[in-house]
Amino acid sequence: MSEASRNRTRLAGLAIGALFVVLAGKAGYLSLAGEKAPARGEGLKSERVVRADIVDRNGELLATSVSAYSLVANPKLIWDGAEVAEALATVLPDLDVEDMTRRLSDQSREFVWVERGLTPRRRQAVFDLGLEGLRFEEESRRAYPRGTLAGQVLGYTNIDGVGAGGIEYSQNERLAAGGEPVRLTIDNGVQAAVEAELAISAVEHEAEGGAAILMDAQTGEIRAMASWPPFDPNRSIDISMTDPSRLNRATGAVYELGSIFKPFTVAAALEAGVIHPKEMFDVRKPLEIRGYKIEDDHPLYGDADVTHIISKSSNIGTVRINEKLGPRRQQDFLRRAGLMERAAIELSGSSAPILPERFDDLYSATVSYGHGIAVSPMAFLAAFSSFANGGERVQPTLIMDATRERPEPVRVMSALTAEIVNVMMREAVVTGTGKNAEVAGYRVAGKTGTAEKPVDGGYYDDRNVTSFAAVFPYDRPQYALIVTLDDPKAGSEIGATAAFNAAPAAGRMIERVAPLLGLAPRFEDIRPAGAALRSGEEKRSSL
Repeated sequence: MSEASRNRTRLAGLAIGALFVVLAGKAGYLSLAGEKAPARGEGLKSERVVRADIVDRNGELLATSVSAYSLVANPKLIWDGAEVAEALATVLPDLDVEDMTRRLSDQSREFVWVERGLTPRRRQAVFDLGLEGLRFEEESRRAYPRGTLAGQVLGYTNIDGVGAGGIEYSQNERLAAGGEPVRLTIDNGVQAAVEAELAISAVEHEAEGGAAILMDAQTGEIRAMASWPPFDPNRSIDISMTDPSRLNRATGAVYELGSIFKPFTVAAALEAGVIHPKEMFDVRKPLEIRGYKIEDDHPLYGDADVTHIISKSSNIGTVRINEKLGPRRQQDFLRRAGLMERAAIELSGSSAPILPERFDDLYSATVSYGHGIAVSPMAFLAAFSSFANGGERVQPTLIMDATRERPEPVRVMSALTAEIVNVMMREAVVTGTGKNAEVAGYRVAGKTGTAEKPVDGGYYDDRNVTSFAAVFPYDRPQYALIVTLDDPKAGSEIGATAAFNAAPAAGRMIERVAPLLGLAPRFEDIRPAGAALRSGEEKRSSL
């Protein structure tokens, strides 16, 4: 054999030897680490896309994605599944050893989830065990740096990082695509103030639950939406699906809201031209309709004009007004106000109203003062905000998106009617049932509502839903607010009515948020009381 032939033979042998070394090294690596496996044991795992952040209107972070590690196993690389499972249980106390032994012993599988979302400490503890056939899978986990702030609004993601509630669910496709943050209309500072005051009131009055919403009536932007009890999306996996904190009571619960409906009845009657603001009504005696007695908690003696019917919250007077309006025009107004349908808001849990099966004379009467119809606080506020927007209702929104086309406003009532009713609601705060909601410099106009909670066959005698709905500032309305407490209890020096719980809570909220909203207080009387009423009378007398 020539020297050249011998050299070629040596080179071929060296190449074959090197190949075996590489293959042996690869086999050794796989035996220790396991090959890359698909997340579900099916197909190839796609490149990870980081879920987009959620921020408030000022760009402050509300939800973001962070890296986390999960433990996976390849049973084909495990010699003794029981031994590995028992070792893992020493550092993973929640591990089901029997189930894990069965799964790790299944030689037909190449991928098994052991535990998702390991803490750094547990990850290190598992690593230190030095077990075969295990590896760590890097995943993206959702984090909510402000804890319970806007918890029900934000919602949460499931174990696989898919939106399962709130904005995380309704905007899942947009968030999952990554990219620019989803910017909400809420303001962190305003949200925190509203949540704090709602919590104080709910705890003080031992309420079953509560909700509060603050809305810019001219744009529809929700500046704060709170629900009590609070919900921490960071702990969503640990919180039972039936836990009351998961419910966003602002949009997902419906209530008979009581007397805060009375301004709608008055507005509808004024708009229809069947009453005038100074008209007098006999409110001395309770009414009886088909055996159902309608009376006032605090009787008014003699006749009362429309302003006093609102400010003193007379059920009898409201029904008298509604008799002139009639069921058909009443329903037409409620439809224009959006109270016959669920609130259009970017949350999937927006609940539909519970309406009377028929609007006969009895139901028409009770609906006029907020019984017999149940709506969400969000649906109510969207309608009520028309009093702060010249009689027009705009669609509420939680998402700031300049490129999205917004629906045209709906004309609920004339600007004059809205102003006349605002004067009446202002009187309710100055001299009537809403006194505890007054805030110096901001002139609140609003209405209290205390409704007995329904029960099969009737209503509870000792369980209420209390609310206060407001527009402010009264002399230049821009914002609308609702505060609702579910089953507040009476204390030693307070009552279980809206005047003593929902109204003062609303006042404290307005006092705290008004400066944050850029509203400067005014203390001069720039519009004399009753000016709108006189203007309305002059206009109507000239028609």
